[in-house]
Amino acid sequence: MAPVYPGCYSLASWRRRGATVQVLEKSGGVGGRMSTKRVGNAVFDQGAQFFKVRDEYFEALVECWAWQGAMARWPAGTSNRWVPRPSMTGLAKALGKSVPVRLRHKVRSVRHHDCGCWEIDVEGEGMMCAERLVLSSPVPQSLALLEAGEVSLPREIKASLQRCEYHPCLARMLILDRKSAIAPEGQEFAEGPVRWVVDNVDKGITQGAVSAVTVHLSSEFSVENYGAAESEVFEKMLPALRPLLGDAMVTGRALHRWKFSEPKTQHPQRCVWLPDMRLGICGDGFGGPRVEGAAVSGMALAREIAKTLTHE
Repeated sequence: MAPVYPGCYSLASWRRRGATVQVLEKSGGVGGRMSTKRVGNAVFDQGAQFFKVRDEYFEALVECWAWQGAMARWPAGTSNRWVPRPSMTGLAKALGKSVPVRLRHKVRSVRHHDCGCWEIDVEGEGMMCAERLVLSSPVPQSLALLEAGEVSLPREIKASLQRCEYHPCLARMLILDRKSAIAPEGQEFAEGPVRWVVDNVDKGITQGAVSAVTVHLSSEFSVENYGAAESEVFEKMLPALRPLLGDAMVTGRALHRWKFSEPKTQHPQRCVWLPDMRLGICGDGFGGPRVEGAAVSGMALAREIAKTLTHE
């Protein structure tokens, strides 16, 4: 189950080695926390806004994607901020073309049998079987699937996974009737309810709106107001945002609640691979938070499983 591209990248590399692979995604589109949302005629990156590159191998991949037109620096020039094109979900869509993806396939449980195979219970679709299983969803969700299937993990491995916790994030999407005073490169805040704000028009996302603003609220505010009504969240955050909006009026809005936005803690390993069970777990809880960390984790797991493909 691979909601973002750590899983997609891993599976693509195994497919090149002759393995038959399948991605199961519970939502109606790929991307996960790199997803893009349409509200009326406005288009928003509602999750990750950009990523930076530090890993040499990942940097080579990013440069290749940029050469293919799937990636660009933002702001243009020498910035180490990278954004997929035409929006953040573009990278997951591009990688998804290299592996078969089944959308709207919500997995309820996974079960490991004595024969070594995995049985995957998909809501409304019945059972699927696999020789190897990769979980790249947020760690608490992966553990829940294993527990639902009564899968027993080695004690130390399970304990290390249970220590992986995540911050929530409330993401506001605002349609404005005119341009605001928000900086073209976006603005980050160290204090107050707002953590990050950017106009998606300035990011170069093609759309029909004059201004489409994404607002990420702070971890503290998100924890305190995660279950609050949409209107209440809007009223509480508006005073902090008003100086940036100026005379612009909000003509449309939406709210997305990211329960597992960013890891609080990191697993000590880049990924978990249990060869006896043929079970792999990866994601941004392992390779470092944010987009690059998820990719590095997925690549690490790809290398581990590739060894078993070579020997079989």
